[in-house]
Amino acid sequence: MNHVVVISGSPSEPSKTSHVLHEVANRLQADCSVDFINVRDLPAEDLLHAKFGSPSIKEASALVERAEVIIIGSPIYKASITGGLKAFLDLLPEGALRGKTVLPLATGGSIAHYLSLDFSLLPVLHTLGSTHLLKPVYVLSSDIHIEDDHLFIQDVDTAARVDQAVDQILQGFQSYQKVN
Repeated sequence: MNHVVVISGSPSEPSKTSHVLHEVANRLQADCSVDFINVRDLPAEDLLHAKFGSPSIKEASALVERAEVIIIGSPIYKASITGGLKAFLDLLPEGALRGKTVLPLATGGSIAHYLSLDFSLLPVLHTLGSTHLLKPVYVLSSDIHIEDDHLFIQDVDTAARVDQAVDQILQGFQSYQKVN
């Protein structure tokens, strides 16, 4: 079965970022297995002291290694991804994203932070060997509405970009299955 790993860099739960990530994961679960890595749940000491060999970091790294698709989401704070997410990505082995499809996703309070993905997340993903990056999805916090734990993205264009990203992932799995 196809395997997707969703990495959430959100330091709080619930959060708008985690709601968007869960929505994407829910759409994929009919066709793939999906695992979540919530960076906030990893031991802070392991992240801050770069404990590559800690059981929690090794387990999370193994999930990334087995996945065909990685979805990485973060709120944007001060024009960058969260520090916890960056610390986790720094602990992944060199080439950890080689051969994987990667969807960068971010939420933020202003459209002015859209380019933060280009300057703070994409260089890290390239350094980790990512060669198949899907177009990043940026969702304004003001466009996210959560009612009874259901997500509604109010901006039609943004909702369409989320749908397109999910479709690209599913089409990639279908193409892979036809080849094998």
